[in-house]
Amino acid sequence: MESVGRTCLAALGGLGLCWALAGCGEKPAKTAAPVKPAVVEAIGHETELLKLTLTPEAETRLGLQTVAVGTATVRQVRPVHGEVVVAPFAGGVPTSSTTDLATLGANQARADGDVGRLLAELQVAERAYTRAATLVQEEAGSVRARDEAEAALGAVRANLAAARAQRALLGPPIASMNRQVGLWVRAAAFASDLGGLDRAAPATVRSLGPEGGSQSATPVNAPPSANPTAGTVDLYYALPKGAAQFRVGQRVAVDLPALGQSGDMTAPASAVLRDIYGGEWVYVRTAPRTYERRRVEIGATRGGAVQIVRGVTPGAEVVVAGAMELYGSEFGSK
Repeated sequence: MESVGRTCLAALGGLGLCWALAGCGEKPAKTAAPVKPAVVEAIGHETELLKLTLTPEAETRLGLQTVAVGTATVRQVRPVHGEVVVAPFAGGVPTSSTTDLATLGANQARADGDVGRLLAELQVAERAYTRAATLVQEEAGSVRARDEAEAALGAVRANLAAARAQRALLGPPIASMNRQVGLWVRAAAFASDLGGLDRAAPATVRSLGPEGGSQSATPVNAPPSANPTAGTVDLYYALPKGAAQFRVGQRVAVDLPALGQSGDMTAPASAVLRDIYGGEWVYVRTAPRTYERRRVEIGATRGGAVQIVRGVTPGAEVVVAGAMELYGSEFGSK
């Protein structure tokens, strides 16, 4: 029995030795980790911002292009919204798309009828006066009858002048509104900005569409109007006769000229990114293959360039091609 126990212990010892030798064998080699195309590092300001360091291959693949922020002395403007309106004639008031055209057309027809009726009365009054004056000259009529005819003629002329003035206030016929030679633009300027505007300088009228273009408009005098609820005052500018791209009632953007000039930083509009909260950003190259996102404040936009009020320094290299790809790389790594 004792010999059997020794035999079992020897077998178990041999089996344990085999297991130990098997555990000491060589381990399989691990595969190398893939190289990340971008390395992100948190930077000190604004915890949501990251610094992007790209590999040369990633930078080439994204096709990044940068442009140095320049400076230019430009005239300050106040961008506001406006509307193309019908220019008045003979002292009338501008007609906008918010006017009740049905009521306006009825008033125009009534005023035209009043003018026509008074023209007919004027002819009768002139003949009556001529007849009375002739009878007085031939000593066949009374001076009183002549004076009464003259007074009636004067009353008709006064009524006709008042009717024509009322008709002029109603503007051109509705059917001819889109065939006017010249149109006006009504710009709603904030009352607090009036003191800083150059009222004698022309304004720039821009279409809201991408292909509408812009047009210079000259200031004109018009009846005063304002919107007390919005705190705005209406300023009117006349479009040139060849501005066929604008139509009555069209909403436009108006750059009102401000007093003085200043040196502003400028950059291509393609460098600016806007987030869902309306924040405006640019990517700045701070070192070779290293980019950081900076918050900026944008002023006016002119053509393909924007004014940068603050956020970057002159000469900073901002990304103008591939900024959206950098934006995706930054947030895709979080």
